[in-house]
Amino acid sequence: MIDRNLRRHAVHMQAVAANISKVFVGKEAQIHILLVAFSAGLHVLIEDVPGVGKTTLARCLAVSVGLDFGRIQFTPDLLPGDITGMTIWSPEKREFLYKEGALMHQFVLADEINRASPRTQSSLLEVMQEGSVTVDGTTHRLPQPFFVVATQNPTSFLGAFPLPEGELDRFGVAFSLGYPDGEDEMKILSRFQDKDPLEEMQPVSTPETVLGIRGSIRRVHVADAVKRYIADIASETRSSNHLKLGMSPRASQHLMLAAQGEAFFQARDFVIPEDVAGSAPAVLAHRLILSAEARMEGIDPRQIVSRILGRVKIPTGLNER
Repeated sequence: MIDRNLRRHAVHMQAVAANISKVFVGKEAQIHILLVAFSAGLHVLIEDVPGVGKTTLARCLAVSVGLDFGRIQFTPDLLPGDITGMTIWSPEKREFLYKEGALMHQFVLADEINRASPRTQSSLLEVMQEGSVTVDGTTHRLPQPFFVVATQNPTSFLGAFPLPEGELDRFGVAFSLGYPDGEDEMKILSRFQDKDPLEEMQPVSTPETVLGIRGSIRRVHVADAVKRYIADIASETRSSNHLKLGMSPRASQHLMLAAQGEAFFQARDFVIPEDVAGSAPAVLAHRLILSAEARMEGIDPRQIVSRILGRVKIPTGLNER
């Protein structure tokens, strides 16, 4: 028997997707990946060329779910304290007080994250893992639910710093939008011809509902055989000749969470192997570090993920519980 809350929450997220589609044209597959990650509490990295709608998509989601929104424009002169906050001296109170940084929002858009220095980029590590910031030895919790969408330009672009492996591993999901096709571009031109539809967008959810949805996803059942399937995928990445760095245990957890999110969107209270395989490219490709041999052969990380999935035995005969 499917939990009523799970079914209700799945329908609710379908309403969020429909609300986004009132503004954002096309790219249903990418919107689905974004919503799965958001629902499961996995931070998202969107890499693409400027102007294809990365920021618009993030803002559409933030408005639709009713979360407090903050945008950080990453630039080379941005300092870690601008993001995490800092302690300042208060002459009136004659003591040091914590001044909140730009991260103190429920929904944070880190725009063009790879234009900032590695030192500034690293200020997000604790935030994305722990949901808190530590300044001068004092830990400050971030508002809940908390979610980060980061956008980055291709590393070949002028002024872009590559993200370190440790930071890439904090992002649960990564994808690209790509250019719209001709028909969708016509719709974009018509939709934005005389107004910005984002300004008229209304929320269809609340922070409390989002927390409830994340709780429902955590309760989606994952059989031991499916966990073994994830572990076998991880083991295969760590022994691949095409990879210098395979999956971390954190990546395995993210893959399981994404699979739970995929099952949730199907109003199913248990994970099947197809949920894992379907989620794997978006969860794994950005954090697998290619070997020199693979780079010379021009192999794409998603191709490696596909090959690995083809080699790992898929469990069969699973019971729902």
